Amino acid sequence: MRNSGVVRAAFAAVFVVVSVEAAHAQIYESFGIRAQGMGGAFVAVADDATATWWNPAGLAGGAYGNSVLEYGTLQDPRVATDATGAAVPAWRSDTRGISVAYPAFGLSYYRLKLSQIQPVTAIGTDPLSRQDPGQAPVRQTAFVLQQFGATFGQSIGSHLVLATTLKLLYGGSSAAPTVAGSASLDQAAALPTGSETHADLDIGAMARFGAISVGATVKNLREPSFGSGDSLVDVRRQARVGLAASSHKRAGTMSAFAVDVDADLTRTSMATGDVRHVAAGLEGWMYNGSLGLRAGVSANTIGAARPAAGGGLSLALRKGTYIDSQATFGSDQSRKGWGLDFRVTF
Repeated sequence: MRNSGVVRAAFAAVFVVVSVEAAHAQIYESFGIRAQGMGGAFVAVADDATATWWNPAGLAGGAYGNSVLEYGTLQDPRVATDATGAAVPAWRSDTRGISVAYPAFGLSYYRLKLSQIQPVTAIGTDPLSRQDPGQAPVRQTAFVLQQFGATFGQSIGSHLVLATTLKLLYGGSSAAPTVAGSASLDQAAALPTGSETHADLDIGAMARFGAISVGATVKNLREPSFGSGDSLVDVRRQARVGLAASSHKRAGTMSAFAVDVDADLTRTSMATGDVRHVAAGLEGWMYNGSLGLRAGVSANTIGAARPAAGGGLSLALRKGTYIDSQATFGSDQSRKGWGLDFRVTF
């Protein structure tokens, strides 16, 4: 029996090595607690410091000054095998961020740690794995990315803002073959990662006409890659557009009510499948701005819709100081999770 286990593990190692596909790093909804609470619809709202992630042109319509300190986690499923012991895709991302912004300038730091388990089926079929699903080959990957950004914006006339975030990316990746019965996201997270540095940029546009705003943004224009071989991780270009309507607001304040609809124009490959999201969400403030409520839904336009629903709550500790929270549920494995932030606005 021991020799049989060694043989199966050897098959797994061979299959993982020869059926390499590049992993991918992130989705739009990786950061932004308010955005995630609105179901991932924020490109045409983006009026706080997380505009440095969502749409750099949004800073021009936000508060005079604001900062956000956030933490979030996304994970699904909880285990990497199904009831029969067969391998299933799994991923987990842990995120931290801090951003400080004024209407025409922002500084940001985002850290993402991504752990994934991917079944390997691209080449051949291991008959031993068919007999024992727990011995099916899988690949565990880990990716850590730190992003340092500086955002600059410029008004074009009275309605249009163009902006860019210049980014320095520092990170690394690693991969290791194993079998389904032995794989875990904790093991993947513990893999040692190397370090590389790349420069990149995002661009964004925001057009406002009274209560209506239209936003568009493209992230990762240079599409940097980290690692090589079976540990290769591509930071692919992502494009998204949004349309929002909001109540009238005074300069330097957030709208009392806003609704946004977003759509991805590009696809992102995750361990749990390709995603291209459409999302709709709303946000409302009451009790003189001391309580904020959010809700939203999203769906995948590639394959099964896999809908997800999100909700969020903001509480004012005092004027201009908030705790924001969000939770996302549903069948979209790339979206399930929760997050908190501490936000100061003036």
